[in-house]
Amino acid sequence: MDECHKVGDWYSVPDLRLRDHWFTVPLDYSSSGHTISVFAREVVAAGKEEQSLPYLLYLQGGPGFESPRPTEASGWLKKACEEYSVILLDQRGTGLSTPVTVSSLSQIPSADKQADYLKHFRADNIVKDAEFIRVNLGPDNRPWTVLGQSYGGFCAVTYLSFAPQGLKSALITGGLPPIGSGCTGEIVYRACFEQVLHQNEKYYKRFPRDIEAVHELVNHLAGMEGGGVPLPSGGILTPRGLQTLGLSGLGSSAGFERMHYLFERIWDPVLHPGAKKCISLKAFESWHSWDTNPLYALLHESIYCQGASSNWSAHRIICEHDSLFDAVKAAKEDRPVLFTGEMIFPWMFDEIHALKPFKEAAHFLAMKNDWSPLYDVDSLNNNQVPVSAAVYYEDMFVNFRLAMETAAEIAGLRPWVTNEFMHSGLRDGGSQVFDQLMGTVEQKLGGCSWLHSPWPVIEERKEAVSVILSPPTISRGAHMSDVPAE
Repeated sequence: MDECHKVGDWYSVPDLRLRDHWFTVPLDYSSSGHTISVFAREVVAAGKEEQSLPYLLYLQGGPGFESPRPTEASGWLKKACEEYSVILLDQRGTGLSTPVTVSSLSQIPSADKQADYLKHFRADNIVKDAEFIRVNLGPDNRPWTVLGQSYGGFCAVTYLSFAPQGLKSALITGGLPPIGSGCTGEIVYRACFEQVLHQNEKYYKRFPRDIEAVHELVNHLAGMEGGGVPLPSGGILTPRGLQTLGLSGLGSSAGFERMHYLFERIWDPVLHPGAKKCISLKAFESWHSWDTNPLYALLHESIYCQGASSNWSAHRIICEHDSLFDAVKAAKEDRPVLFTGEMIFPWMFDEIHALKPFKEAAHFLAMKNDWSPLYDVDSLNNNQVPVSAAVYYEDMFVNFRLAMETAAEIAGLRPWVTNEFMHSGLRDGGSQVFDQLMGTVEQKLGGCSWLHSPWPVIEERKEAVSVILSPPTISRGAHMSDVPAE
């Protein structure tokens, strides 16, 4: 085995066989010297480990989150393993790939050096890692299929831009990025603002009693010395910190229910008459992964940057609507407190204990204006790789309109537009989503000519009825009737 690639023995979880791969790759592909380790887990259906199967690379959402850890054959993974050997890549800095953790990043002595290290952990280098792995995985280094979820879809579009020779086909779920030059973060936050408001409205319509429950919480937090209550981790929970529950609660399936049940049990019981009411704070902290995955907060806005700084885009946009998102003011005026969406704010590096040591590094990254290119529009306009993408109509994280603008720029991409699923469609309806996307690209691989047509014929799903409509169309789930007909 090559020194840059080590592989473990096969082992089992129910109905699957797995083995681990470690690759030694450059931190910076443009210079020699510092190397890091990148980890990938190979997964096949039980009994197929000796077969020569084509590879499918899975790119996880994020940035800054590792690939899933399979415990059984289920969902899209079970479906994919029928025909593929699946490679679950821990993107650099996550999982077992020289992870960026609070303790590991603290080993770098200064904020400017931390920022200089972190600049190598974006999609451009993730794609270079993927190509390194493809070439070194075995003697047969044929092009492979990539499946990108959310930020993994952003990485897939980077792959199509700069290394299409490594791809047989690409499947993208909830992950078509804005591909304009400069920093598109501001465009994204403006576009997503309306959907964040819509999700808040839907949440309180489903759980109207939570309006009063959240008011009580906000008033309690605002009335504490320092404007919040200390958290077990060492940070502080303020009203604006409470509003970040929307990141997980508003944009995925069952998020509404999870958030409601959190508020239902947020207060510790009062066992002695006259005792002060206290919040069950551990329940709040379990919602976020800042301590284990700080890379998400540190690099989130940089994923939108090409040759320009983000300059704290989300913070600037929300300040334009400050009175609307002022939780204390909303509680006083007896109107619903609005939760925020997928946004990282500079105050988080003051209030969240795990992020405090990296406040200065985060500012360096926010001000950095020489980010390398992530996309090549000319290459995408002339794409020859079959691409299929699930575009979720009510996606709070990846705006529908911006996603469709990008879809029109990638030659041959066929979008499947649906409101059956939220952003978490691959997790919630994995086999259905995978089948839909794979079936589309297989039409091209089988010889059907649609490469230069940006609009597909889409299947509309209504209960048990399927109808073929003229493009573009929306696949309407029976439980969501508020999507306008085309």
